[in-house]
Amino acid sequence: MTVTKALIAAGSNAASPFGSPNVTVVSAFSALEGESFSIVAKSRLFETPAFPPGNGPDFVNAAALVETTLTPEAVLERLHEVEAAHGRVRERRWGPRTLDLDLIAWGDAVCPDRPTWRRWAGLSAQSAAQETPRELILPHPRLAERAFVLVPLAEVAPDWAHPVTGLTVAEMAAALPEAARAEVRPLS
Repeated sequence: MTVTKALIAAGSNAASPFGSPNVTVVSAFSALEGESFSIVAKSRLFETPAFPPGNGPDFVNAAALVETTLTPEAVLERLHEVEAAHGRVRERRWGPRTLDLDLIAWGDAVCPDRPTWRRWAGLSAQSAAQETPRELILPHPRLAERAFVLVPLAEVAPDWAHPVTGLTVAEMAAALPEAARAEVRPLS
């Protein structure tokens, strides 16, 4: 079996059946562990403003580097199962949620293909807020814009290089405005 390294982002800004957002994120990472899914490294927990701004209470965010024998679609299915077990209900996009688990990258795969990835990565913020892809887009097309993802990822996979842009996680994080990075505050 082929083992692939994947990047996972986690966030919570509402209590779950497991407890506070802090407890929920830690619980989610524990729930992901299994026969075909192993966490290699986890970041610290961070407090970040809701995204988009004003969309609810602050979030607790973290990231993990995992090794898996699952396909990207199977990883996403596993993430959705853990979200559901933690009380996630998809009512409105970018609203408050008990748990959000995102597959940020699966090795150096570009899914479904480079032209489709470039289309989604090139959307304006307004269009991205209104459109939802029908297929899995990897790496996450808005990765380079999100401090709440990049700052935690920099703790677990600073040298992972984006297969389209060639930039590492550390380089993408460093390219963010200082004010955006400062909003991502470690909880411990």
